[in-house]
Amino acid sequence: MKKRVVSILLIAAMTASLAAGCGKPSGSEAGNSGSEAGSGGEEGKVINIYSWNDEFRERVEAVYPEVKETSKDGTVTTLNDGTEIHWIINPNQDGVYQQKLDEALMKQADAAADDKVDIFLSETDYVNKYTDADADAAMPLKDLGIDPEADLSEQYDFTKVTASDTDGVQRGSTWQCCPGLLVYRRDIAKDVFGTDDPEEIGKKVKDWDTMEATAEELKAKGYYTFASYADTFRLYGNSIDESWVSPGETTIKVDQKIMDWVDISKKWLEAGYLDKNVKGQWNDDWNKSMGSASKVFAFLFPAWGIDFTLKPNWDGEAGAWAVTNPPQEYNWGGSYVHACTGTDNAEHVKDIILAVTADKDNLLKISKDYSDFTNTTSGMKEAAEDDDTFASEFLGGQNAFKYFAPVAESIEIAPLSAYDQGCVELIQNSFSDYLQGKVDYDKAKKNFETAIIERYPDITEIQWPE
Repeated sequence: MKKRVVSILLIAAMTASLAAGCGKPSGSEAGNSGSEAGSGGEEGKVINIYSWNDEFRERVEAVYPEVKETSKDGTVTTLNDGTEIHWIINPNQDGVYQQKLDEALMKQADAAADDKVDIFLSETDYVNKYTDADADAAMPLKDLGIDPEADLSEQYDFTKVTASDTDGVQRGSTWQCCPGLLVYRRDIAKDVFGTDDPEEIGKKVKDWDTMEATAEELKAKGYYTFASYADTFRLYGNSIDESWVSPGETTIKVDQKIMDWVDISKKWLEAGYLDKNVKGQWNDDWNKSMGSASKVFAFLFPAWGIDFTLKPNWDGEAGAWAVTNPPQEYNWGGSYVHACTGTDNAEHVKDIILAVTADKDNLLKISKDYSDFTNTTSGMKEAAEDDDTFASEFLGGQNAFKYFAPVAESIEIAPLSAYDQGCVELIQNSFSDYLQGKVDYDKAKKNFETAIIERYPDITEIQWPE
């Protein structure tokens, strides 16, 4: 493994903070090659799966036919043939998950068979760190016996690109596709616009110019459009034209769309369209802004955001929220499943990945049971047209898949780099201080430059748009 890749993996893991979603990974220098791992030799008795929560375990239990039982504490799943899946769960907070995973991957080549990492998960914000060919952490799926063109032909193209290295070799797969929508309060919509009909509200938020006029209407009636300036970041940040760091380079290029987000956030804060008391996301004030006493009209969420974030924070009755099109198409999140280089359970790993991420019937079951927008193009078209099966009680009987599906078809994934998570977190942190009036614009830029070089010492330059 190249020295620079090791540096990226370990430094990022030691300092990364919490990542959202789901939703929602270092490498081995001398692990078994993919072809050797998938050679059909005797399988191990323990499958070690690294993740940050129980989401993947629940999906495996729901659709993998070889599951026999899971221990009461959720740490061991026994398969019909006696093989045990050991779930190694570490929290995303403060980079703990990536740090523990990286430590295990660096020991992979010399680990005893029952201690080897067999499957690990990553999130979109840092998937590129693990699919990097030089990292040698995630096996090419073809080496596992999975043909992406045939076995994963139903997957949305951008998810396949996200899970591939710079040479286009796919090194992971996901059951999720995470297009985002605008989720709004029906009662506020009726009060301000006289209707809560998703089609009519969709016209009021169809693009940013229209959205700004709508924000003024909401303000006039005492409401905020969104809770926080952070709520809109993914729409800008996930549509950048250039990656934060191009392959083989050590220069961070801040895309103009990132600075557009800063400028528009400042404008909207000063105009009163956002709640100045809500500083960022994933904090108590932000959570409370999803409650019934809040004056916040809408949030921008993918399916997991509705299910894992909005729903638990809502203290009113079901049916108070609805979805419609966002002002700009975007994708947020996604959990990727990787076969680890050096696994001694290649056949089991292959079967699990295919069962959870490639079988259409299984994916539709996951969508029905867990409200995930899953990674099958024809399946999601079917779900969009099946109101009886896919109606959401939380959304007042609305079939959200009808709105998610066209967004998913239009997504073009922003170019990725191994530095994405740090750049996304630190640019928001630095300019959050500016938006809150703690520092001026130039100081925010300097603070980002300092913070990013502290996290990634191999970075030599930061270029800002002119």
